[in-house]
Amino acid sequence: MCGRYVVAYDPETLVAGFSVLRVPVFPRRWNVAPQSEVPVVYETRQGERIAELMRWGLVPSWASNPALGHKLNNARAEGLFDKPSFRQAALRRRCLLPASGFYEWQAVAAGGNARPAGRAKVAKQPWYVSATSGEPLAMAGLFEAWRSGPEAPWLLTCCVITCEANALMAPIHERMPVLLARRDWAPWLSRSVQDAAAIAPLLAVPPAEGLQAWPVAAAVSRGSSEGPELVLPLPAAPTTTAPAAPTEPPAPAG
Repeated sequence: MCGRYVVAYDPETLVAGFSVLRVPVFPRRWNVAPQSEVPVVYETRQGERIAELMRWGLVPSWASNPALGHKLNNARAEGLFDKPSFRQAALRRRCLLPASGFYEWQAVAAGGNARPAGRAKVAKQPWYVSATSGEPLAMAGLFEAWRSGPEAPWLLTCCVITCEANALMAPIHERMPVLLARRDWAPWLSRSVQDAAAIAPLLAVPPAEGLQAWPVAAAVSRGSSEGPELVLPLPAAPTTTAPAAPTEPPAPAG
């Protein structure tokens, strides 16, 4: 799953790194939670790549009220094109959620051992995951436009697509966001590509190469916590880094 992430970049980063033609003003944040307004990159029907603020928590166009968005922060890549809440957006309204990094919580037993067995007392240790290059990750997502009536304003919402964990993430959590390589941005964002058979291969488990992770303070678990200190590694905590790929640059790119 993906329940918190970091937007510690400026709007200009989306212009230079994601080639958007229009971008909103937004603040840097180190503890973005569901139902927050987040910068989203997508392609218009005219084929222009732009960025816009959307609420994190997908509200399908057919929803009777926006409360459904509280349950749809993430969409599993498996079966994405079969589920009523996601299948139309998966074919026609795909997007990228640029992230400086994301958090995941590792289940640990008392004493710090990962993956407790049986009825051992369980705690949650947050980890921060980012690109070794320092560039933003491109999380695959979906977006929707909803309104309560013909005269009501549009509500733009989004969600993050998740997949099975790669080798770096597996010891931390069994799920992770789908992270798209730069070469896959254009086909993913294209509004003219509406064939599930062409889209599904883009949702493969991301390679571990080019990613790094370390444990961080429990303060990030509080929704009110904010600031760059949240991503700092715990004192004497090791950094888990995947080996560099031999021929290709890291998959996530800014």
